[in-house]
Amino acid sequence: MKKQLIAIEIIILITAVPICMAQLSVYKRTKSGVSPAVISNLEKSLTQAYKDKQAEAFKQYLTGDFTAVDEHGIKSADAEVAEMAKTDVRNNAFADMKVVFPAADVAVMTYKVTTQATSAGQDISGTYNAATVWVKYNDKTWLAVFHTFVKTQ
Repeated sequence: MKKQLIAIEIIILITAVPICMAQLSVYKRTKSGVSPAVISNLEKSLTQAYKDKQAEAFKQYLTGDFTAVDEHGIKSADAEVAEMAKTDVRNNAFADMKVVFPAADVAVMTYKVTTQATSAGQDISGTYNAATVWVKYNDKTWLAVFHTFVKTQ
């Protein structure tokens, strides 16, 4: 009985290894040719446009169906621009920036940002966890489709 069990385990192993390797090769083929630094720079440029209250420049980084989620709720690009008008950002310091590419045309960026800012006269300074999903359009342009910004406790 033990010999049969060992033989079955060997057959399963021989069958499973090529399947697993094929899965890995599919994953490798979907990798983007873009450096994570490109996405990080886009994120910093988007954040700078917000800080500088450059609404048109800010919106150029966003898809038409952009969505943001923060403590105020779920917002469109227009709602983000409206919030930008009443927000004064003095400083942003980025940390732990990571970019992954789940598909060739999708980048997910996560990071921490320590900010000094006010919104509607209230101090909102602190450290925030943030994430942005970037999507590549027309094989050249990366645009943000989703962003979340949550203050750490």
